[in-house]
Amino acid sequence: MPTPDPDFHAVHPGDGLEPCTEGGAPGLRVRLATFGAVPEAVHVRSEPDHEERLDALQVVQRRGARVQWEGWLPLAPHHPMTRYAFVCRLAGAQRWLSQAGLHAYPPPIDLHFRHVDGYQAPRWVWDQVMYQVFPDRFRDGDPSNNVRDGEYLYAGRPVVARAWDDLPDASQGAREFFGGDLEGVREALPYLLDLGVSTLYLNPVFASPSSHKYDTVDYTRVDPHLGGDEALLRLLDAARASGVRVVLDAVVNHTSERHPWFDRDVEHGSGAYGDPESPERERYVFDDQSDSDSYRGWLGTRTLPVLDFASSAVQRDVYAGDDAVLRRWLRPPWSIDGWRLDVIHMLGEGPGAERNRRHVRAIRRAIREERPDAYVLGEHFFEATAWLQGDQEDGAMNYYGFQRPMLAFWAGRDQRGAALPLDAAGLEAWLVDARARIPFALALSQLNLLGSHDVPRFRTRVGGDTAAVAAAMHALFGYLGVPCVYYGDEIGLEGGGDPDCRRPFPWDPERWDHVLRATVQRLARLRRRAPPLARGDVRTLLAEGDVHAFARVLEGGAVLTVQHRGAAPLDVELPTWVTGIDGPWTDALSGDVLPAGDVLRCTLAPRSGRTLVSDARWLTDDGIGT
Repeated sequence: MPTPDPDFHAVHPGDGLEPCTEGGAPGLRVRLATFGAVPEAVHVRSEPDHEERLDALQVVQRRGARVQWEGWLPLAPHHPMTRYAFVCRLAGAQRWLSQAGLHAYPPPIDLHFRHVDGYQAPRWVWDQVMYQVFPDRFRDGDPSNNVRDGEYLYAGRPVVARAWDDLPDASQGAREFFGGDLEGVREALPYLLDLGVSTLYLNPVFASPSSHKYDTVDYTRVDPHLGGDEALLRLLDAARASGVRVVLDAVVNHTSERHPWFDRDVEHGSGAYGDPESPERERYVFDDQSDSDSYRGWLGTRTLPVLDFASSAVQRDVYAGDDAVLRRWLRPPWSIDGWRLDVIHMLGEGPGAERNRRHVRAIRRAIREERPDAYVLGEHFFEATAWLQGDQEDGAMNYYGFQRPMLAFWAGRDQRGAALPLDAAGLEAWLVDARARIPFALALSQLNLLGSHDVPRFRTRVGGDTAAVAAAMHALFGYLGVPCVYYGDEIGLEGGGDPDCRRPFPWDPERWDHVLRATVQRLARLRRRAPPLARGDVRTLLAEGDVHAFARVLEGGAVLTVQHRGAAPLDVELPTWVTGIDGPWTDALSGDVLPAGDVLRCTLAPRSGRTLVSDARWLTDDGIGT
């Protein structure tokens, strides 16, 4: 669907569900809006007992070619998931609406809309602007805790202390340190608040011999080179006082080879590696229990032995026990706001990560027992549909459903750098396909990103073109889900693959792209003020050639987002009738007001983005918030 069809169109609003009962039976009040030809009848289709059921919707409002319908949908009686679709009967035809859009025939059940009864979303997440910090590379607030050159050995070689303005050296890998710490993050809070950040996501902070800290040696204490427990507590207190939430990174699929449970260098005397009879042996995956060198490392990495969740001890210490890792940091005095779960899809029993989702469900229950509104975020480079059905994660790092299609559209490459050219229609198809199989409440909780510590910087991917980065930022802040800015992307920081994507943040403003930063700042502030960007559904306006445009719509308000990758200016007509709003529209950056009726005509600069709002109050400091 490159553009909506004015002859007939239908949308199921994001606020189109309301719990209710009918005849004593639990159900949902459902809403549908149609445009153009008025259907002879509209029904909502469901399968409460695995057999098709059709319930009629009634007209509740007419306004020109726009008709609003309402009806009752029964909940599935013995399953939390209710799936449904709409069928509109026209003269001589049918149009079915699923989560993937309109169809001329009944869509398969896996494309139906999904409602999870009893699912409690961490709704605070929906209106956040997140910012990812890799602690060693963000800011050095306390040089006294820096790793000293040659202080210890990592993977058999001395660690290296680097100057802040040096570039990462791939030959040194995780043994090079630049001195960033948690005090530096605390010092930077005014900068982050000015940018519009409301939630921090920190890469691992627990005791570890590496600079990336994905090889934990002690889950119960913060690494002393990052400032220790005291520095984290100071940061958390300062963040809370500023209204900023904090999400930490949990690495529980594997540990460091130096963790006392594993103890590869036999420093503690009773670890899984050095003693085949050790009670700790069961905690790790060995291909041959009689051969200590047969242990599994994460993706073959010998410094990262994989935990075996068949072990009751692992379950107890990670999530089940009263003092389990994932519980203790949610409690006072820490009271963090959520966990990002590293490679969560790879966690499980034995070498094949068996019973993965059983343990992810248990992890979710443990986290929610400690804090009912904690954010449970999973890391997935690929499709995460199976983990996003309301019983496991609240959201995933949305590489598959946002970062990768955006990369293909703007850079013509996939995540590995291979050619993958995608026009706007292809971008739209990928975005729709990715969101069509997860409940709307979880789509709102997806963590959208353009870059991270694991992939080349977006600016580098697009050949240093900051105009392209700015255009992509419009989509990042406008799209369904939570926008997350990787540190430095807002000022145009470049970097190739790991470790080059982890360059130190340049704190000299002379080295910043101030135009790009101002764009991010304005979009971040709008994201916090405009309710449609937090909870609105997404409606495609145009997806052809080099132009992709969509609207977020909620309760009579809307935000339009357009990205144009063409090399020449372009005049476009956007079918804003699909929003149900006549206009006018105000440009979020320039303040220009554009009149509109059913169609908005605007000019797009080369390699650019535009964000337009239906309510100009969202652009002011005293505007309406969510």
